[in-house]
Amino acid sequence: MTLDPNGPADTRMMGILHDALRRDLTRTRRVLTTPRPPDESRRVAVADHLIWMMEYLRFHHGAEDEFLWPLIRRLNPGAGALLDRMDADHARISPEIDRLTTAARIYRTDPAPAAQHAVMSALDALEAALLPHLRREEDEMMPVVSRTITRRQWDDWGHDLVKNKPKLELAREVPWVIDGLDGERYDVVTQVLPAVPRFIMLHALARQYRRASVTRWGPGVEVTPRRSRPRARHPA
Repeated sequence: MTLDPNGPADTRMMGILHDALRRDLTRTRRVLTTPRPPDESRRVAVADHLIWMMEYLRFHHGAEDEFLWPLIRRLNPGAGALLDRMDADHARISPEIDRLTTAARIYRTDPAPAAQHAVMSALDALEAALLPHLRREEDEMMPVVSRTITRRQWDDWGHDLVKNKPKLELAREVPWVIDGLDGERYDVVTQVLPAVPRFIMLHALARQYRRASVTRWGPGVEVTPRRSRPRARHPA
């Protein structure tokens, strides 16, 4: 099916990226609240992943602040109040990103309970600011974006973000984004990637991502896209 490039922007990617953040913040909380403290390898892996996620969140907000929000503000002056709220949310979230990053860096080398508790406290504060913002962005801001810009403008923005990212960063980010996705959402992500990098990132790096995830979350956490999982066999 050919999609009209001048039709409304398809903003489903925003929810997919938000869900990846929600998913791994929840996984982090689960690891850090088990009765037995994580061993050294898991502690380091979780801390490193938190630091990386905060870098990603900072980049994500910067991409909105520097391009998407100014574009919407220019094309749709009536969205000004909502855009002001998005800006205020980002300003409120920013120090919580810094706080969690600092706590994770300390925890990476310090197994003491106090360091772990500091990460949990910072995680609580981040989620209190971040999670309502993500929901508001999806429920209120994305419909405005979809009405204001075209599919081509949205896709061009996404392609520019991918094109300008270092390949090593994309190699880490793509398996993280598609973790657990169903077929429809998987296709939304993969259509942004050029053919050759798409194959490498979706297949060649999948095993590396699974190994890293076992270290972080444990062997019982399924991280492959749901579309790629073998179907359960039913007894005859």
